[in-house]
Amino acid sequence: MKKAFGLFVFSWMMQGAVCAQDIQFSQFYAAPLYLNPAFAGSTEWTRVGLNFRNQWPSLDHSFVSMSAYFDHFIDHKNSGIGVIVNGTRESFAQLQNMEVGAVYSYRLRLGEFRFLHMGVQASFVNRYVSVERIILSTQLDIDRGIINQDASAWVSDDSQRSHADFNSGMYYYDERFWLGISAHHLLRPYISYMELDMDRLPIKYSAHGGIKIPLPDGRIKEYLNNINQERSLSFAFNYKRQGVFDQLDIGAEFYFQPIIIGAWYRGLPTKNAMPNNEAIVTLLGFSLPNDLDLGYSYDFTISKLGLRNAGGAHEISLRYTFLNYKLGKKRDRVIPGFKY
Repeated sequence: MKKAFGLFVFSWMMQGAVCAQDIQFSQFYAAPLYLNPAFAGSTEWTRVGLNFRNQWPSLDHSFVSMSAYFDHFIDHKNSGIGVIVNGTRESFAQLQNMEVGAVYSYRLRLGEFRFLHMGVQASFVNRYVSVERIILSTQLDIDRGIINQDASAWVSDDSQRSHADFNSGMYYYDERFWLGISAHHLLRPYISYMELDMDRLPIKYSAHGGIKIPLPDGRIKEYLNNINQERSLSFAFNYKRQGVFDQLDIGAEFYFQPIIIGAWYRGLPTKNAMPNNEAIVTLLGFSLPNDLDLGYSYDFTISKLGLRNAGGAHEISLRYTFLNYKLGKKRDRVIPGFKY
């Protein structure tokens, strides 16, 4: 039964579920350049990060995603630069996507504590699929329980596709509030394996923002010194739309230095008067004194797919920030935003 279900999911993906063409991270703020190219250099430091996601591990075949990035802020030019590498792999038909992109952003100062970042990303994308293992829904004979005709008769001989892509975005923040918008796949590349000039990838639009509420600092003892312990509560959202598909994530994150606890709800329960619940996401993170951030989240599937059938999703994020103290730059402003 699991194998049949897995085949159905894959055939659904291959025939136009365009939302499956893009990686989905529950910890999307831990993948900032993937969320919005305007986030490049937004911390005003240098950082590297890695995100890994294993979705629906209880199925016979896995859906694995990863993203790695580097970004740096050039202070005297008010600019951020970055590099991002994204990849996905589906084990049944060896469907693989690999993207390498270069990112640039410019920071515009609107006031003493108000800033606007504008960013762009240019990417090269390569996709591969094992043609002989593809099973389309049109090949399934439900009455007789058999699979008709090899998929290679429907799919072109070339199992690889490559194309250029372009993304853009904007990101505003002040001392407590942030708001961003982004648009991905502005070139609308062709993604079909059946014909070269068929099925263009729709533009993915995203709006994301939130508010950070500072809480009274605590006092923790470190050897012989007492230091402040940051505490804050943040609320945020992320809305995405691509073609006929859309999705809303809303959640909260509590920072009790060095621990971060978060919870998200993903879905649009009132859309078209039909339930559209997908997952409840829980997060545990650590912001360590050595400038390393580590986060783990788990998606509890609440859709009809079922947690027991799919196994939810595991996600891990790592981020390291290089603080250049030689610059003598005093951080008297804390940039708001979710850590994960």
